[in-house]
Amino acid sequence: MGAGSRGTASALVGGSSWRGREPFSIFTVLILTLLVLLTIATFLWNLLVLATILRVKAFHRVPHNLVASTAVSDVLVAALVMPLSLVKELSAGRRWRLGRELCLVWVCFDVLCCTASIWNVTAIALDRYWSITRHLEYTLLTRRRISNVMIALTWALSAAISLAPLFGWGESYSPEQERCQVSQEPSYTIVSTGGAFYLPLCVVLFVYWKIYKAAKFRIGGRKRNAVVPLPEAAQVREASQEPQMVFTARHAAITFQTDGETWREQKEKKAALMVGILIGVFVLCWIPFFITELISPLCSCNIPPVWKSIFLWLGYSNSFFNPLIYTAFNKNYNNAFKNLFVKQR
Repeated sequence: MGAGSRGTASALVGGSSWRGREPFSIFTVLILTLLVLLTIATFLWNLLVLATILRVKAFHRVPHNLVASTAVSDVLVAALVMPLSLVKELSAGRRWRLGRELCLVWVCFDVLCCTASIWNVTAIALDRYWSITRHLEYTLLTRRRISNVMIALTWALSAAISLAPLFGWGESYSPEQERCQVSQEPSYTIVSTGGAFYLPLCVVLFVYWKIYKAAKFRIGGRKRNAVVPLPEAAQVREASQEPQMVFTARHAAITFQTDGETWREQKEKKAALMVGILIGVFVLCWIPFFITELISPLCSCNIPPVWKSIFLWLGYSNSFFNPLIYTAFNKNYNNAFKNLFVKQR
């Protein structure tokens, strides 16, 4: 859920400098350029991922439908949310001058797209967790059904949170103050921040903890089942104690089991690393903003606008990092990108 819609996005590039004598300082221009590039890069990169999934038939299956859903939400963040947030950053006095209707549309898309992006990341983490820990029961058919259900619930929950203020749960637009922000009603703040961030945060942290335990258990099992050279005198005694396969070559024996690190375990290890990085970036990007969003209406704390704006755009940047992370750990995406550009040439 984007912070720009909460009236916090104006100090980062504007602040008092826009009311001073030198509104176009070098620092302001650099910050503006950075935010514009972030918006464009977020849109293009997620659009590229989405186009690749649609064009490559091999990607028309799970977990790529979860990646596609994430790319859709992140594309919408870059196309509909970030540009208007940037306009608000440039507004003198941090006022909304685009009317009530556009304000309501912007706030709804802000909450909808950012919440959907967060829950899509959670769905990807859950899918990887089940594929690692329950790969026998988590068949392709089951995986497809569960992923479709998670996508439907993600967008339904996001829509419910974003549309609630339109039905009277707080007010987004103030014509007297020319202010446009997500409802600051304390009850709505608790429900919206809980549903949009704190609940998925608990889920992803639990998932990563379970994945870590599963990986640690597998590593311990491989150590116990490692290839072990045995003295010739101990062949019969060791073989009688444990159900191992024993092969004798001249004066040495080698015992081993066939459940060492297979290609599946290597794939699972790579998936676990991807999930860890995805969750880590997600937490670092969004937790500063949602902490301030929760405590501001409840305790009437006066948080400097510049910090709110920094936290806002840090949260938006998560939509830029998402496609970088889950494509960097998949060679198929890199090959598909290359083929896509080669064919266009």
